[in-house]
Amino acid sequence: FAIHTVNKVASKKIIFFPITTSYRFFTLFLNKTPQKYNRFFGRSVPKHAHYIPITKNLPTFAFRKGSHTVNGLRLYSHEPDPDNAAVGKTDEAFSLFPYIKMNINTTFRYPVALTIAGSDSGGGAGIQADLKTFSALGIFGTSAITSITAQNTQGIRGIQAISPEIVEGQIHAVFEDLTVDAVKIGMLYSRETVRIVARSIDRFSPSKIILDPVMISTSGSKLIEDKTIEVIVKELFYRVTLVTPNIDEAAFLSGMPIRNEAEMEIAAQKLLASGCRSVLIKGGHLEGENVTDILFTHDEAPLRLVAPAVDTQNTHGTGCTFSSAIAAYMALGKGLPDAVRAAKAYITAALHAGTDVKTGYGHGPLNHFFDPVPLIKIKV
Repeated sequence: FAIHTVNKVASKKIIFFPITTSYRFFTLFLNKTPQKYNRFFGRSVPKHAHYIPITKNLPTFAFRKGSHTVNGLRLYSHEPDPDNAAVGKTDEAFSLFPYIKMNINTTFRYPVALTIAGSDSGGGAGIQADLKTFSALGIFGTSAITSITAQNTQGIRGIQAISPEIVEGQIHAVFEDLTVDAVKIGMLYSRETVRIVARSIDRFSPSKIILDPVMISTSGSKLIEDKTIEVIVKELFYRVTLVTPNIDEAAFLSGMPIRNEAEMEIAAQKLLASGCRSVLIKGGHLEGENVTDILFTHDEAPLRLVAPAVDTQNTHGTGCTFSSAIAAYMALGKGLPDAVRAAKAYITAALHAGTDVKTGYGHGPLNHFFDPVPLIKIKV
């Protein structure tokens, strides 16, 4: 149904209730007489509009023929769009979900990051890890789910792809309403989903995009269709800001084994030649007392990020967390090198904070909320 916009009363609170099963909808004004708005709507207010004492909570209300039970608002009805007049006609009770529309002068907004990735039912990786990371760093997180996994700390039991149309709808819904400051891309299960993401990037032109080419989970499970990898390389590598493969993924993508830092650099140069703007190869799967991640770009010398290895089984979702932390810091305005440095410090601390916690019988999650930051406000 259509919502009336009344500029002349923009400073007043207007509460709209969309009705899911009724043949009419109600427009409710708080603490104002309906007669004052007649001329804006071009119709008279029904005589049965009346006032009922208000209560603090208004989750639902019921309507039955001949009565209006509303917790404290002036109420009058309008006929719906004639095209929908026959939909859901009933005099039975129904539930309404309140939406509040207030026209005010907004001074601030939240930094927003979008994750386009798969869902982990165990909560340690995928969009769950991404959203936890965004929240822990003061970012308002949004998501577009590409696939659903039946998964826990011990491994993946099944994967179901989300239809490309729904994936596209989720992405468009976020971009068309919110200011997206950074995008993190994770598991893209099918070739068509990859193409949908590529088209969405072209349409909305986000400037900060982190691609974590998720192919193999921490527990060793394969997460992606074989033919999808080729499309990711062709359609996404040149479109994104940074690609963040782990050692196994970098070895697969470059077609060579990686056993040390020298081979990390050779593999990175191959990936840069394939179209990447920049590559962060994560060295957590290499043996040694330290974990070394290296950022490679076309114009700058490699940036080595070294931290002592953390002795823990709780490493589920480290790749997702690292890439989403980079996206979060870039959403806050950091340049790529500084964002990578800050993300490295965050994930190292999250690993340390989760070492003494047992979650499940396999690779447990990190402690994303070891030092959470309240939602940050950006001045508009």
